[in-house]
Amino acid sequence: MTDLRPRASRRASDPTIARHGRLRSAGPVATIVRFVAAAVAVVLVSGAAVAGYAVWDISNSVKPGVALIGETLGPPPDIGAIEGGVNLLLVGSDSGGGDKRYGSRGETLNDVTILLHISADHTNATVVSFPRDLFVPIPSCPKVGQPGSWGAQSSNKINVALAYGGLACVVKTVSDLTGLSIPFAAKIEFNGVIEMSNAIGGVTVCVASAINDGQIGFHLSKGMHTIKGWNALMFLRSRYGVNGGTDLARISNQQVFMSALVRQARDSATLTDPIKVYGLAKAAVDNMQVSNSLRNPITMASIALALKDIDPRNIQLIQYPSRFGSSNGEGGVLPIQDAANVLFAAIKNDQPVKLSGATGPGSSLDPKATTAPIDPSSQPLDNVVKLPSTITGQNSSQQTCSKGQTYR
Repeated sequence: MTDLRPRASRRASDPTIARHGRLRSAGPVATIVRFVAAAVAVVLVSGAAVAGYAVWDISNSVKPGVALIGETLGPPPDIGAIEGGVNLLLVGSDSGGGDKRYGSRGETLNDVTILLHISADHTNATVVSFPRDLFVPIPSCPKVGQPGSWGAQSSNKINVALAYGGLACVVKTVSDLTGLSIPFAAKIEFNGVIEMSNAIGGVTVCVASAINDGQIGFHLSKGMHTIKGWNALMFLRSRYGVNGGTDLARISNQQVFMSALVRQARDSATLTDPIKVYGLAKAAVDNMQVSNSLRNPITMASIALALKDIDPRNIQLIQYPSRFGSSNGEGGVLPIQDAANVLFAAIKNDQPVKLSGATGPGSSLDPKATTAPIDPSSQPLDNVVKLPSTITGQNSSQQTCSKGQTYR
């Protein structure tokens, strides 16, 4: 085993897979990236003259792809919803892409790691956020830009995997941890979050108690706020301005944003507005690095079409079950293995899940929220797995509010 290892610098049967002071955490959001593909889908099927240019422009903007470890590429699907289930990993890098506004960093860490699973029948989706300080085994991964491979590590924080071996290493780490095959992956930087929140026109979030984060200079009063651009990025990055000041609290705060975005996109017909969807797609391809399997816009579109009609009640936003602890003398969080086994067995067996625990320390249910009417076209799900109460999160139909605090 080699000693030349990146280290975290911070303290404290598979489903059918589709054929066809330092500033903290990037905080890009799974839901934003998911709807990027929907943007491409609408552009591809619009048939308007401008759509032809949009497809050409987006296709020519896609950056070189990343080869995943053990990757086998098949032909791209036809236009239409992708066949079977999908596992896609979304990674948020904290490097800032070299932009000095985000502070000076000596590392590139995956401070946001989110797994999206779409069921094979396209009736439900599960979105799992992995805490950046979660201690996990890191597998041997090829070095990026140089010959050879890094040796495996028995325990390190999950957020070193990106520095250790790039996007492909993050995918391999999560695949080994969960037992799932993950054929699709994407990485986004800070600027991408800003541009994509601008493209959608902002997201309206509820704040139950004021967020005052002196570490990153972000303040948001109690009440309802429509945030985009820099403020959206700061909202997603804020840790010390959220109740408890932990990364676990920040994840539940990010889920406030994600669930609001899902509801807003559906209610405002965002995904049927060619101008907005083109803006989203363009912002994505200009600011994302994707696996080779995602470089074809038709593939992105087909994944989007599998997502766009899922009832928000059936989109579960889940935090990987964990508890505070230490490994190798360093503080962080450790897996709650029994609960994780239940969660990933359900995903592996392509079963929908239902939460029984709380929303998480950084959020609470909005007491003023009204229950959304049931979509008459939706059908009850079969074989639903009730998750242990140690697993926190919410479904996308639940209206939640951020629980802020003051940190100077």
